[in-house]
Amino acid sequence: MRGRIRGPRPDDAPVIGLDLGGTKIAAALVAPDGTVLARHSRPTPATEGAEAVLDALADTARAVRTPAATAIGVAAAGVIDPVTGTVTSATDTLRGWAGTALAAGLAARTGLPVACDNDVRAAAATELAGPAVSEASVLLYAAVGTGVGGAVAVDGRVLHGAAGIAGHLGHLPSPEAEGLPCTCGATGHLEAIAAGPGITAHYTRMSGVPADRLETVAARAARGEPHATAAVVLGARAAGRALGGLANALGADRVVLAGGVPRIGALYLDALHAAFAGELMPPLRSLRPVPPRGGPDTAVLGAAALTSTLPLHHPDRTTGARR
Repeated sequence: MRGRIRGPRPDDAPVIGLDLGGTKIAAALVAPDGTVLARHSRPTPATEGAEAVLDALADTARAVRTPAATAIGVAAAGVIDPVTGTVTSATDTLRGWAGTALAAGLAARTGLPVACDNDVRAAAATELAGPAVSEASVLLYAAVGTGVGGAVAVDGRVLHGAAGIAGHLGHLPSPEAEGLPCTCGATGHLEAIAAGPGITAHYTRMSGVPADRLETVAARAARGEPHATAAVVLGARAAGRALGGLANALGADRVVLAGGVPRIGALYLDALHAAFAGELMPPLRSLRPVPPRGGPDTAVLGAAALTSTLPLHHPDRTTGARR
């Protein structure tokens, strides 16, 4: 059952920010001034179904919760409709996630009101504060990790688009991914070659040698293994070309590159930056991707901020909250 909806909460108490990704759930108790008061994380039960994920979200929130906490903001993987609080579409990174009543389910489990949005859009919103942001700016935000997510903001407002799908950069067609299956069910999308699992799978296809995760491939590339180097560089180039083309199309004046994949090192970043620069039209030639301003807390801070900007879904008191 969908919980009752009210407006944003007052900005006078700490809230809980939850970042739900394909591999990890991170939680933070965030003070009104943005100070992180407590942190906790745990693996995402990605293959166990939506109910298990909702239970894990509630448990992670409980680990940082204090009696003063007044609301929960969730930045979640998938296409999220913040008005209904539901997951309108999702890839198989989280099994059975599409159609989940995210806000109502978590509100019922915690007894707290919940606001929710896509994880990358929530993180991108943290880039829009401060004097450095022009009212006429166009922000392109990309997060390359287990998947490839993104967000677009124009004139200081993050775009949601039809059904909340705006900014899903991972599902752009990519020549480098031609014929490769994507997690969304289509083929040839950027995520299939540029996300961490995509780079890892491409290394295995080329070398015939299994690798358990991207960091293993990156370590082999650092030792000069040709197939590992080629897989990392191809994934980086595919992402760079896509971002460069989007920067042209949108007239972006700021491009932010976030996520775990860019942190694997200079080999990846150098290839991505070169591919990005090679796509730019002359008026944008000085533009370069930059890291997020918020550092490692960007995702949970963005999640917490949702409680002040999006509708809050309250527990249905007639059915009681699951504790």
